[in-house]
Amino acid sequence: MAGIKNVIGIDVGGSTTKIVGFKKDDGENVLITPFLVRATDPITSIYGAFGRFTSQNNLPLGEIDKVMVTGVGATHMQQPIYGLTCQSVPEFSAVGLGGLYLSGLDEAIIVSMGTGTAIVHAKRDGGNTKIDYLGGTGVGGGTLLGLVRKMTGVETIEHIEELCRDGDLNNIDLRVKDISKNAKYTGVNEDLTAANFGKVSDMATNADIALGVANMVAETVAMMSVFAARGRGVKDVVVIGNLTNIEAVRNVFKNLTSFGINFVIPENSSFGTVIGAALYEELDK
Repeated sequence: MAGIKNVIGIDVGGSTTKIVGFKKDDGENVLITPFLVRATDPITSIYGAFGRFTSQNNLPLGEIDKVMVTGVGATHMQQPIYGLTCQSVPEFSAVGLGGLYLSGLDEAIIVSMGTGTAIVHAKRDGGNTKIDYLGGTGVGGGTLLGLVRKMTGVETIEHIEELCRDGDLNNIDLRVKDISKNAKYTGVNEDLTAANFGKVSDMATNADIALGVANMVAETVAMMSVFAARGRGVKDVVVIGNLTNIEAVRNVFKNLTSFGINFVIPENSSFGTVIGAALYEELDK
């Protein structure tokens, strides 16, 4: 990336657009604080995010060398933005690069929890980085929003998170300890979930239901991550994406320690993919 002044990364999602920048300072990449904007129209959110970002950080267009774009809405960028050519970045590459950068690890399973969930294996070896897409699941933020909206009528992620704080999983989930009163499962944590929504009480509140859905989504993703890590012989799993902002989701990864996997949710985890997009030129392709 010799000679580059500033690189801008943009991640265009279905309802939000995230943006980040890197300045080159004595050969080192210095992160410019990322942020997001919400808009139903991708073009509106792209231009709004770009204008606000350059204005807040006093970045003249002439000092921006590259604009790297990823995400489901990246196809909307058919024309240069303010005269700056945009380069498309494969989303899975961005996920891997962003996860390694934020965690400081040289190898990890990177899990991106967005509307759905993607899982990649990323490994840095000297100056080269190899990223393999392992698969994923349709269980993610879309699952959380859709099920909670249908079951409780609550529609926004902020209100769902508020509900979760007052929820009680004892009114929702069947635990191992609930079915092992007369038998012991050697080596199994009895607080683990045996069946999500397997013990729904007639007295379960909307808060209980919201927490149950959040817990089900996070546990599903966490267990898929465990299997992916074991398959690649990796101990570290880095979790990024918007769902990492929800306390109930973070707690699942924090408390799931009995499988020998080190779950890492780094600072700025929700911006992992857009950070990876901005770093894409450094990937050995």
